[in-house]
Amino acid sequence: MKGSWRDRPTGSWYHRLWRPWTSLNPFRRRGSAIHERKTVGIKDLVASPNEVRAHPERRYVIIGTFFLLLLGLLVYRLFSLQVLQYHSSIAAVDSNSLHTTEIPPTRGLITDRTGHIMVGNLTSEVIELSRQSAAADPSVVGSLALLTHQSVATIQADLNNVQYSPYEPTPVYQDAPQSMIEFIRLHPGEFPGVTAVQVSTRTYPYGGATGAQILGYVTPITGAEISANPNAGYTTSSVYGQAGIENFYENYLRGVPGQRTVEVNAYGNIIGSTETVAPRTGDTVVLNIDASLQKALDTYLSNDIKLVRSAPDPTTGIVPAAVNGAALVMDVRTGAVLAMSSYPSYNLNDFTNGLSQSTFNTLEKEGAFYNYPLQGLYTPGSTFKLITATTMMQTGIYSPYTIFSDTGTYTVPGCVGSPAGCTFHDDLGQGAGQIDLQGALTVSSDAYFYNLGYLFWSQQGRYGETPIQNVAHQYGLDQLTNIDLPGEFAGRVDSPVVRLQLHQANPTAFPNYHWYTGDNLEMAFGQGATVVTPLELADAYATFANGGTRYAPQVAAAIVSPSGKVVVRYQPRVLGHVSLPPAVRNPILAGLEGVVQNPSGTAYGTFQRYATFSESQFPVAGKTGTASLNKSLEPNSLFVGFAPANNPQYVVACVIAQGGYGSAASAPVVAEAFSWLYQHGVPALNLAPRSQFVTPTTTTTVKSSTTTTTQKHAG
Repeated sequence: MKGSWRDRPTGSWYHRLWRPWTSLNPFRRRGSAIHERKTVGIKDLVASPNEVRAHPERRYVIIGTFFLLLLGLLVYRLFSLQVLQYHSSIAAVDSNSLHTTEIPPTRGLITDRTGHIMVGNLTSEVIELSRQSAAADPSVVGSLALLTHQSVATIQADLNNVQYSPYEPTPVYQDAPQSMIEFIRLHPGEFPGVTAVQVSTRTYPYGGATGAQILGYVTPITGAEISANPNAGYTTSSVYGQAGIENFYENYLRGVPGQRTVEVNAYGNIIGSTETVAPRTGDTVVLNIDASLQKALDTYLSNDIKLVRSAPDPTTGIVPAAVNGAALVMDVRTGAVLAMSSYPSYNLNDFTNGLSQSTFNTLEKEGAFYNYPLQGLYTPGSTFKLITATTMMQTGIYSPYTIFSDTGTYTVPGCVGSPAGCTFHDDLGQGAGQIDLQGALTVSSDAYFYNLGYLFWSQQGRYGETPIQNVAHQYGLDQLTNIDLPGEFAGRVDSPVVRLQLHQANPTAFPNYHWYTGDNLEMAFGQGATVVTPLELADAYATFANGGTRYAPQVAAAIVSPSGKVVVRYQPRVLGHVSLPPAVRNPILAGLEGVVQNPSGTAYGTFQRYATFSESQFPVAGKTGTASLNKSLEPNSLFVGFAPANNPQYVVACVIAQGGYGSAASAPVVAEAFSWLYQHGVPALNLAPRSQFVTPTTTTTVKSSTTTTTQKHAG
């Protein structure tokens, strides 16, 4: 500073602004004296323009400083982007210009045990149109509409469909003929952005109705399914298995999607393709199923149910509704499922191009989407007598050789209630006379098993409250079989605890929650609140047939890669055991053999009529079941058997809801299935390389000789 304000000219801005303010300071000193206060006016605060000295250098300093700061910020930002944030900047640029799209893989095959394709793929041409090309040259939409015989609005709707990725061409025409493809290729100038690609759809060489419930179907994937499988590579154009093998083995069948990386400009238009990774075809699922047997069993069950519906029950006059049914064949030595049929069902071809809403509503109303072998719950009736007989033999509560007098009724000893509540009637009406365990099983005596139910309940102190239920658990009748198919239901075996649980869950449907002696009698011969699936029932009889080992039913035999390598070979899975030494098993086996082979047996007449083999050639053992529902409905019809009885290999079960007597409705299906097995057998498993899998060129027409019968037998 060149001096104090006193040294500045009187008219300077400094003098005009600063001096008056200092004069207002009461503590300003001049020497040791305090100056007196002076009066200040507006003139002392503001100078006129001509009295102020110009200082442009200050303006330059301020402006220069501002731009220097701005330049510094710019340099720092460039340094941050180029050095500090280099990698993240590169990634951001790449993400904005490069987009990766999925190339859907070809779905894997499903073959039967012989290597014949049950579910394959049909390749067809699909015409696709780029959204960017359509926007740049709208005339291509009209040209394409004219060529494909579609309206412009239809193609425009496809282009506007948000289901398709904006970075992938939109499919606008399916199953294009070769002539149409060639025309597009010869006139590229008229069809900019139009391409033809090959896509595959599911085919069914044995017909869409054969094994439909086992095979399952695929549909376009939903958003929920994509979200549930975030790392599976699904896109909105993927398909997803919705039932059966297609669903359970989705991870193997779907394959591995490929990738296509495309480069886009700032406007989102595709300007090139930088990299393509080919998709990998899905693995082949080889089933234990024999396709020919499966087709035959489907026919036997369907024809039988239709015939049962056409003839009234001669006893009641009611025409059986036969609302649904199930049949299956298993290998008792491994648990392999060789065939499994469900009725009503659906045709898989209906799902290929999308199921119409009307067809869906019809199928849903009929209950066709249920897989009845593993989702149908049926009262087992007399087929449950295997469980009670096993309990009797294991505990020794009653000798198998003790003669029991079956008069047609059974009165509970010591019962003090009304006669109606104390007396139970045998379905045989007149009674079976003097019988032992073998005879009781052969003629299906209810009174014999009423007596066992009473004996176990009256001796709870010795055998416990639930000895029969405990054996049923060992046979697996109250639990999942762990079959490799989705949606299996578990059965239940009636007991005091179960009855209370049912009442608590639904008091209206199950008003009685107390357990009395009569309840134990009903449970002992398969009535009451006991329900089982046909699969559980077949598995229980397979367990008895093989001597006591309970296997998990297995539909798939192996997973084979596209190159022919066996990826997974499924081995038999043991779930449990039932103690069946010869002393326990043989008396029961004799009674089950009598059901089919003894003229007094409940299924003897049926097998004589429908079987194409003699008992000496292919001996069958089994049990009929007739489970009463109410007086206005026909009972459930059941039959389950195994053969050869002296060296069991196969178990066959059939259940028809509201079908009538077991011998009249279900037994014919089983007899025909055993006839097929006797004539053809089951071929060995073929795990040949994928290239050796073959599509059947001919199909065998299966004729069913099933007709309704008026024979009536208990059980």
